Amino acid sequence: MKGLTDVPGILVGHATDSDALTGCTVILCGGDATGGVDVRGSATGSVELDTLHPGHVAQNVHAIVLAGGSAFGLEASSGTRRVLEKRGVGFDTGVAHVPIVPGAILFDLAIGRADVRPGREMGEKATLAAHDGPVAEGNVGAGTGATVGKVFGMKQAMKSGVGSASLTLGSGAMVAALVVVNALGDVIDPQAGKIIAGARKSAASRDFINSAAAMRHGIGGGTPFRGNTTLAVVATNVRLEKVQVNKLAALASTGVVRTISPVNTMADGDITFALSLGKEHATVDEVGVAAAEVLAMAVIRAVKAAKTAGGIPGLAP
Repeated sequence: MKGLTDVPGILVGHATDSDALTGCTVILCGGDATGGVDVRGSATGSVELDTLHPGHVAQNVHAIVLAGGSAFGLEASSGTRRVLEKRGVGFDTGVAHVPIVPGAILFDLAIGRADVRPGREMGEKATLAAHDGPVAEGNVGAGTGATVGKVFGMKQAMKSGVGSASLTLGSGAMVAALVVVNALGDVIDPQAGKIIAGARKSAASRDFINSAAAMRHGIGGGTPFRGNTTLAVVATNVRLEKVQVNKLAALASTGVVRTISPVNTMADGDITFALSLGKEHATVDEVGVAAAEVLAMAVIRAVKAAKTAGGIPGLAP
């Protein structure tokens, strides 16, 4: 399993700053992909999401950029546009090809260096690095500074990162996911029914506090850490119309709900993108059920692949 790149036509590239603990991830999808989006969080940072709505004149999307750096990281998408423009990829306006590059950011300024953020150059680097091989996971790209379990602040949080997975439907069609998990809440393995990464009882502990239960009972007090976001991209080789791709993004988002708690809060900027490219046939419900499952798998992989960084412990050795 390669992950998101198991869907033919999808390329993934990371640019990573392991010193400043930030980075960006670029997903290239050619010139014939249809995109959609589902916004669940209330602390989002994004660019060009309107191009994914059914009423927008642009019917295709050419890339998606995920970046750290909070709002500053939105600059990374301009680097991807520059590379694609040089390749002649984009919406044909008659006088120039304008690449359609939606993007979203996560807050990683509380780990590593807050004064170093992904910019145009890092966006270019990730775009040029994009390939169709196995997707690198853990502390790479947009997941370099990702963390989870921040209801009690960064001192009790755990490291997270990028995760990716794929599934084949009974019809032979393919659906895959990539996710960057930077959540306020804990990550729960739905099969085991237990927390595997999240808020710890103390800075020195590996025992978890159930963040959702703590919030219900008013334990901790104050305003929870607001720098949180789970960003996901699901892709399929099933041909879907734009309305259906937006529905696919919404169905896929349930995979995040299954594995993160609490989720979609006022302190989270959760966004799920969806891409359709290829000529296979299946209903949007069939693809959506699989997308939720594969996105849940990717969330688990994101925390299991994350290594300790910036003094924040990870599960990977």
